[in-house]
Amino acid sequence: MTVDTRFVYDAATAVDPLGDAEREAEKATKHNRAKVGSGRPSSLLYTYGPGAIMDLPQFTIMPTGLDDWDRIWRRRDGIPQIRAPRLREVVGKLLRSRDVQLRPHPWQPKKVSLSTEGNDLGVPARVFPQWLRCTGCDMLGTVSQFAYTNTHPFRADLACFEHAKCTGRSGNRTRKPARRTAVPARYLLACVDGHLDEFPYDEWVHHWKPCPQAEFPALKMVDRTAGKGASAVIGCESCGARRGMNEAQGEAGKSKLPHCRGRHPHLDAFEPKGCRNEARLILVGASNLWFPATQSIIVMPESSQEEAGDLAARIRVALGEKLAKYADDLDTLRDVLDGKVDVSELSDDKLAQAVATALLPPESAEELDAWAKQWDPVDLLVPEWQYLLKDPLGLRHEDEVSGLTLSRRDRGPELRPEIARVLAVERLRKVNALVGFTRIDDMDRVGDLPQRLAPLTRAPYPAWTVATEDRGEGIYLQLDEATVAAWETRIETTDIWRAQRDAHRRNFYRRFSETAQDVDPDTRLRPPRYWLIHTFAHVLIRELAMTCGYSAASLSERLYAWPESEGREAAAGLLICTTASDSDGTLGGLVQLSEPDRLERVVSGALYRATRCSSDPICAMRTPQDPEDFLHGAACHCCVMASETSCERANRFLDRRFLVDLPGSGVGFFGRAD
Repeated sequence: MTVDTRFVYDAATAVDPLGDAEREAEKATKHNRAKVGSGRPSSLLYTYGPGAIMDLPQFTIMPTGLDDWDRIWRRRDGIPQIRAPRLREVVGKLLRSRDVQLRPHPWQPKKVSLSTEGNDLGVPARVFPQWLRCTGCDMLGTVSQFAYTNTHPFRADLACFEHAKCTGRSGNRTRKPARRTAVPARYLLACVDGHLDEFPYDEWVHHWKPCPQAEFPALKMVDRTAGKGASAVIGCESCGARRGMNEAQGEAGKSKLPHCRGRHPHLDAFEPKGCRNEARLILVGASNLWFPATQSIIVMPESSQEEAGDLAARIRVALGEKLAKYADDLDTLRDVLDGKVDVSELSDDKLAQAVATALLPPESAEELDAWAKQWDPVDLLVPEWQYLLKDPLGLRHEDEVSGLTLSRRDRGPELRPEIARVLAVERLRKVNALVGFTRIDDMDRVGDLPQRLAPLTRAPYPAWTVATEDRGEGIYLQLDEATVAAWETRIETTDIWRAQRDAHRRNFYRRFSETAQDVDPDTRLRPPRYWLIHTFAHVLIRELAMTCGYSAASLSERLYAWPESEGREAAAGLLICTTASDSDGTLGGLVQLSEPDRLERVVSGALYRATRCSSDPICAMRTPQDPEDFLHGAACHCCVMASETSCERANRFLDRRFLVDLPGSGVGFFGRAD
């Protein structure tokens, strides 16, 4: 047992699938080491990242922490990185690792379907949960009690665990044993600090006492009503004890469950000081089992400050402790950096300045704590907004480093006057990075995120984190700020806005984490202009999907909507884009709709459709009243709401009345749209 500076960890149980295969090959033992599944980079970042549970056709797995990914990357001479200095700096502060790298998932495309390049790359994962139930006889046991079968190298869906000698539920020993598939036992224990553990079935059925008849009792899980909560009954065949899982449900069940052990199964580690939280019963497929904590940017042309900071970081990583040794000898420094960091075009003065920046001491823990308390994710959007305020230099103005390509579009004569500017974003690059995850409560519903954020590595300061790089196109619309500000001032005094604000307070206190009790709910409520721009983005996505060639689920929004505050100018704009992470970009069907005559039809059609809903008048008059706490007004899946891949706020903060005038309401920003 080795003790890390952060976690208690047993190195003997490390997940190393390629190393295991090599050791088996040395023994001349033939095994099929085919991959058990696949996923798109976006799904492995937002849905099935480290610590999440991924459903395969026959069993479930958990991608491990990034420490185990290092064993995969070490099999390659060069490790690719994603360049995004602005995002890397923020992620480094959030992870307390200023030289953190952004790396893609370990993957390589194949030249042909049967070629072998890239077989040594992939995301390592472990089987979890490791309690399985036989579908033939209900036997409940650990994964070691079942046989693993994966005989076809190109059919990952055939991989499964089987009970090799199942005699059926009757237990008739004279019946010929058969192989029956085993499925995951669906109960787990979780806590609010991101820990997750197996459910102790053997201890549960015996009321936390040893079985009086056997040291290793034979257990069964009888579950005849799947999908109806904790309806299974655990039985001990050795002593006859039985106990229902429904006793572990709800508030009454908390007192019957053990305290959290502080386990991080994706790290194969435990908190060295344990955990003081109460454990909660949770199902394998529960939606609150894993919430990713991610940050993303649209890569814009880099400022001189960003370029200097990125160069200093690369020099610091390349030289490590040798940096101080060569800092005063620039000729030797250039030779040492050759092949690692390209400084051939830098003058001696600029190189010396970069070295001086690299030698600066890192920020203290107190400084990082103060930054984290004041930092707002909106800060990542501000540089994008400021750059988009500038007119591009002609058609298809391209920045070589970022790849961002913009074109100014003239306003058509019939375009609504409230829309001040239009840009065609013909090429863009979006980078998304994972900084951790939470369980039980989403990251935006807690008041102490640094404590609640589950780590991605056993090391206290990770050297890298996983990121994705998407390329695509989009349409940028900017609203007239004076018109938006005047409308927002008027809205803040209306009964509709007061009702939405009161509903948000009720929602906050009922559904947010207990750790957010000291947070003012109004600080988490988006301003009226956000509701306006958010709703406008949704109706545009629906209208654009009809003609652009992409489905509505392929379009996403990026909203620039905040009032003026200290150090931050007001913003009122939106970017509708489509991106792809596994190709060179998209096909141009979306950006073509930014042409004046086409955009006029899209905007007028979107606003006109927003005036009608098949659920009207119920939808048009929906206003939350006590005790209701939903976070939308005149909006439903028939008229405004979008898929979760399109919306950045899970269909919260939407109301058609803020967009157009509906019957009985005259507060629409665009007024009458018919």
